[in-house]
Amino acid sequence: MNDSAAGDAQRDPLSEKLDLKTKLAYGAGDLGPAITANISVFFLLVFFTNVAGIPAGLAGSILMIGKIWDGINDPLVGFLTDKTKSRRWGRRLPWMFYGAIPFGIFFFLQWIVPQFSANQSDNLLPLFWYYVVIGVISQVFYTVVNLPYTAMTPELTQDYDERTSLNSYRFTFSIGGSILSLILTQIVFSQISDRQQQYLVLAAICTVISILGLYWCVFGVRDRILAFEAKRIQVEEPASLPFFKQLKIVFSNRPFLFVIGIYLCSWLGVQITASIIPYFVVNCMGLKESDVPTVLIAVQGTALLMLFVWGALSKKVGKKIVYFLGMSLWIIAAAGLFFLQPGQIVLMYVMAVMAGVGVSTAYLIPWSMIPDVIELDELQTGQRREGIFYGFMVLLQKFGLAFGLFLVGNALQVSGFKESVAGSPLPIQPESALFAIRIAVGPIPTVCLIFGLILTYFYPITREMHAEIMLKLKERQEKRGS
Repeated sequence: MNDSAAGDAQRDPLSEKLDLKTKLAYGAGDLGPAITANISVFFLLVFFTNVAGIPAGLAGSILMIGKIWDGINDPLVGFLTDKTKSRRWGRRLPWMFYGAIPFGIFFFLQWIVPQFSANQSDNLLPLFWYYVVIGVISQVFYTVVNLPYTAMTPELTQDYDERTSLNSYRFTFSIGGSILSLILTQIVFSQISDRQQQYLVLAAICTVISILGLYWCVFGVRDRILAFEAKRIQVEEPASLPFFKQLKIVFSNRPFLFVIGIYLCSWLGVQITASIIPYFVVNCMGLKESDVPTVLIAVQGTALLMLFVWGALSKKVGKKIVYFLGMSLWIIAAAGLFFLQPGQIVLMYVMAVMAGVGVSTAYLIPWSMIPDVIELDELQTGQRREGIFYGFMVLLQKFGLAFGLFLVGNALQVSGFKESVAGSPLPIQPESALFAIRIAVGPIPTVCLIFGLILTYFYPITREMHAEIMLKLKERQEKRGS
C-alpha cells in the first residue's frame, strides 16, 4: 500500500518542475492584459485631452470611475472563480476562454471618437458618458480574463523559488508586450498622420494580439491546472465560509496587508509616472510626440532585461534585498527627473534606464509574495482562496490608482493645462502646467516608493518561514490521505 502511494507520488505531475512549454504558455496569458493596459496607461489620458478634446480634469474623472469600478468587480470575480466548477476547464480557465473576445472588443471601442454634435462644447457630455460606459464594461472583461490568470500562479507550482521563476516568464511577456505595444505605436504613428486614425489602427492590432495570447495560455496550461484541480478535489476541504467572513479573515492576515501596501506603493509610482511621461517628454523636454515611445522603450526594455537578473539574485539574497536594490535606483531616477531641463536628453535616457531597473522589481517581487501569503492562510483556515486574495489585492491597488489618476488630471486642469482642439496643433502650455507635470513625474512617485521600502522592511514571511508553512501543509495532507 505504501509502495503504491509512493508510486502515485512519483507520477504526480504537480511534483515535477514546470517545463518550458508550460512556463511560456503561462507567460503568454499576460501578453494581452499587458499590451492593453500599457497603451491605456501611457496614452488614454493623452488621447482624451489631445484627440477627443476632453478637459484634463474631466478626462481624469473618466479614468477614476473606470478604475474604481474595476476595483469593485475584482473581489467579486475572484470569489466567483473560487466557486466555479468545470471538469473540462477547472475553476479559472472558463473565465479566460469565454472572456477573451469581449475583452478585446471593448478595449478597441475606447479609442473611437463618436461625433454626437458638430459643436465641441456640446459634444463633451455625451463623450464623457460614452467613455465612462465603455470604460466600465472594458474593465469588467479585463478583470474576467486577468484575475483568474493571476490566481493560477500558486496552482501551477507550490515551490518557493519556482514561483519566482514562473513570474519571471510571466513578466517577460508582460514587459515584452509593453515594449511591443510601444514599438507598434512608433511604427503606426510614423506611418499615419491623423491622430484619431493612429489610435484606431494601434488599438485594432493590439486587440488581435491580446486575444491570441489569452488562448495560447488557456490551452497551454490546461493539463497542469486540471491536475491541480483533481488533487484539490481529492482533499476534503472545510465548508466554505460566507463572503463577508472571508473578508474578515483576509484582512486579519498580517503579511497580506504588507503585500497590499507594497504593491499599492510600487504601482502608484509606476502608473502615475506612466500617465504623465508623455506630457513630460513633449512639454517639459521639448521633444516630439513620436519620441515618447522611444523613452518608454528605454524604461520597459531595461525592466525586461533585469527580470531574470533579479529572479536569479532573489534565490541567493532573498526577495526583500532585491526589492531594496531596485527601488533605490528608481527613487534616485524619479527624484532626478524633476530637475531635468530641455537639452539634457542623454541624462533623461540614463534616468529612464535607472527607473527600468526598479520597475522590474515592482513587477516581480509583490506578485512572488502573494502565493506565500495564500499558503499561510491555507494553513490557518484549511481553505485555498486564491481568487479572493488576488481580488482584494487588486481592489485596493485600483482604488489607490483611481484616486492618483483623478488627482493628476485635476491638478493639470487647475494648473491651467490646455487641452487640444480636434484637428489643431498641440497648444503651448503655461509655466504653471509645466510645474505640475514635473511634480507628478518626480516627487509624487518618489514618496510612494519610499513608503513601499518601509513596508518591505517589515514584511514577515522569509524563505525559512515559508518552508515551515509548506512542511506543515504537507503533514496535514498526509494525515487526511491516510
